[in-house]
Amino acid sequence: MQSPEKKEYEISLFPGSEFQQETGRWLSEHLANAINAVARGHVSPTVDVARFREQLARRSFEEAEPLTELIEWVTDALQQGLVQMTHPRYFGLFNPAPSFPSVVADTIAAHFNPQICVWSHAPAAVEIEEHMIEQLAQKAGMPESSGGHFTSGGSEANNTAVVCALTRATPEFAELGARAFSGQPLIYVSRESHLAWLKIAHQLGIGRNAVRLIETDGLGRMDINVLQETIDVDAAAGAAPVMIAATAGTTNAGVVDPLHACADIARHHAIWFHVDAAWGGALVCSPRYRDVLDGMERADSVTIDAHKWFATTMGAGIFLTRHKHLLNEAFAVATDYMPSNDASVDYYVNSIQWSRRFIGLRLFLSLGAAGWSGYAAHVERGVALVEAFTDRLQREGWRLENDSKMAVACLTPPAGSLSVTEIVDAVVRRQSRYPRLHDERTLDPGRLRCTRRPAASAHLKVGMLKSNSHRPWLRSSRTRLYR
Repeated sequence: MQSPEKKEYEISLFPGSEFQQETGRWLSEHLANAINAVARGHVSPTVDVARFREQLARRSFEEAEPLTELIEWVTDALQQGLVQMTHPRYFGLFNPAPSFPSVVADTIAAHFNPQICVWSHAPAAVEIEEHMIEQLAQKAGMPESSGGHFTSGGSEANNTAVVCALTRATPEFAELGARAFSGQPLIYVSRESHLAWLKIAHQLGIGRNAVRLIETDGLGRMDINVLQETIDVDAAAGAAPVMIAATAGTTNAGVVDPLHACADIARHHAIWFHVDAAWGGALVCSPRYRDVLDGMERADSVTIDAHKWFATTMGAGIFLTRHKHLLNEAFAVATDYMPSNDASVDYYVNSIQWSRRFIGLRLFLSLGAAGWSGYAAHVERGVALVEAFTDRLQREGWRLENDSKMAVACLTPPAGSLSVTEIVDAVVRRQSRYPRLHDERTLDPGRLRCTRRPAASAHLKVGMLKSNSHRPWLRSSRTRLYR
């Protein structure tokens, strides 16, 4: 019996290998041309949004279109409608240009499309991710028995930490939720932390009031005395402290909370100690700057984002914990339609996600291609570039407002300078296009003078996470550096 001929929709969705190979070669060249065009254009979006929406609205999908035409339309839109993270003049603070090995990893993962929620369906992929978790936990100074998994980002990793903390505080939390506690469960974070903590508390049903925002010490770090006093008062009032979450690389200023002191307080109160090193965690690669994270090895759990300073493609978080068994206690589930239920290797029974993408391949290929020494050079160059640029600004009268070894500097312009917004606007106007990189009219910080004094709260944030960049970029912040 002959196989039925392919119908039109099958040809469109599942074409033969010859068409796939031909289209793949064309796409590779097309994308290379598009990225080269991006490098000659603007960093910021230039898209005519009204016109784009009109074009988009006309696509009702009633009629099929050639794939290549759709690709051309999408890539043209993306060339104009994004902050261009691959642009040579983009110096993103948290979202650097992706490493080429991680781009390759996404291509490989998309072609094979493994479902790695269960080991038996993708043993090779699961083993690669497990190996990466072991390597990262070792670099973080955690015990050999540690475990964890890749996540969609830092928020999911931090969410996982809270679930583990609540579960360890009282096993009944799994069944009863917040009602398992006799008082309000509380987590303690710095006011300078990433405030996804509020969303996490809301999502988990303990309420946003469960997040205690601890004042800083004038240097941007969590004030240890205030932390201790707040926990004592809360406990005396019948609340249930469950977690301290220290930040290793605050969003505003790249500051590290006192990790050892936080660990001591957590141990004294027998509560969970988490370190959110989503940004700063990459310093584990650097022998020169590893001591910036001293104390992180004492954490019950750690968050690191590979899509930040490790420079993988977006959506690559990492959760590490010394209490691997707690993951299954927190996320256990059993069902007949899954082929196995092994907490040691099946991610669907020890993480928030069920269906899972092969995220860990991005970091596996990147680390494999560069090695730890390559990543050490990558982060150290970022720090050196910011230090060089900061030194130049300080010689022009600017004042450094933060103390960080995480490739970020917050600076206040000297009296009589333009406002922060005017300075950034001037930088964007003069240097947003790559051909102007070596223009003799490049912005000179010594000439940014005017008769107005900038607002007292204004400062510039200088960030550098791209090791192949020529100069750091200026970012505006109109909020006070420390609260």
